[in-house]
Amino acid sequence: MFSSRGIQVKTPEQIEKMRVAGLLVGETLELLRTSVRAGITTGELDAIAEDNIRSGGGVPSFKGYGDPPFPASICASVNDQVVHGIPGEQVLGDGDIISIDCGAIVDGWHGDAAITVAVGEVPEDVRELMRVTEESMWRGFAAARLGGRVGDISHAVESYVRSQGDYGILEDFTGHGIGTEMHQPPDVPNFGRAGRGPKLVRGMALAVEPMVTLGTKRTEVLDDDWTIVTADQSWAAHFENTFTLTPDGPWILTALDGGEAKLAELGAAFGGR
Repeated sequence: MFSSRGIQVKTPEQIEKMRVAGLLVGETLELLRTSVRAGITTGELDAIAEDNIRSGGGVPSFKGYGDPPFPASICASVNDQVVHGIPGEQVLGDGDIISIDCGAIVDGWHGDAAITVAVGEVPEDVRELMRVTEESMWRGFAAARLGGRVGDISHAVESYVRSQGDYGILEDFTGHGIGTEMHQPPDVPNFGRAGRGPKLVRGMALAVEPMVTLGTKRTEVLDDDWTIVTADQSWAAHFENTFTLTPDGPWILTALDGGEAKLAELGAAFGGR
């Protein structure tokens, strides 16, 4: 089940189980997207997520994870908070953005995905930041093919972001392998050279998650030992999906349509069904 590099290689049946977890994550994020509004607290969003995950037969991946144990079911990171924000009493206001990271376990298998959502109207540069970050993730998927390398994904993400403007790309936080654990080898950086890194083989599942800022790539950790903020207080966006590769192409396990529509838009193959 594990390669010489410690990478978990799944059977088609196990990938199908990951799809079940992935769909639950995708459905939860869509519910949260429609729930985001001025006046709601990040804690209320967390409660919505946990209820939906448990009602769907899953267990929140994040709750109790790490040291100190993460206390919530989602990460809710607002404005200059990049990732790992702890939900609580913070009230969202018009003009904010919130990055929501969500994970669920179903039958022992994990799904992991994230979106960034605007609260009402936000400045054009912030909306463009969100667009560039999400698009770079999809360019990473489109670059993935069996026999290729993890670096092909990393290079595609970075190349797209660099082509769009002077943005900061986080280097200390990366995508990752995923399966019976939320974080597994290999790391999937959001920068790097094509043709480098582990080979992409059938049965691998990876979470690709660009984190991009309007300023610096440098970050700091708040006193809660979890929340990551930009060192210059510039705003950040974060998008993530879990995917696998089939002989036909990428299959986005946490996208409700498997990624078919977006991959078609990019002229890329689609490996789902």
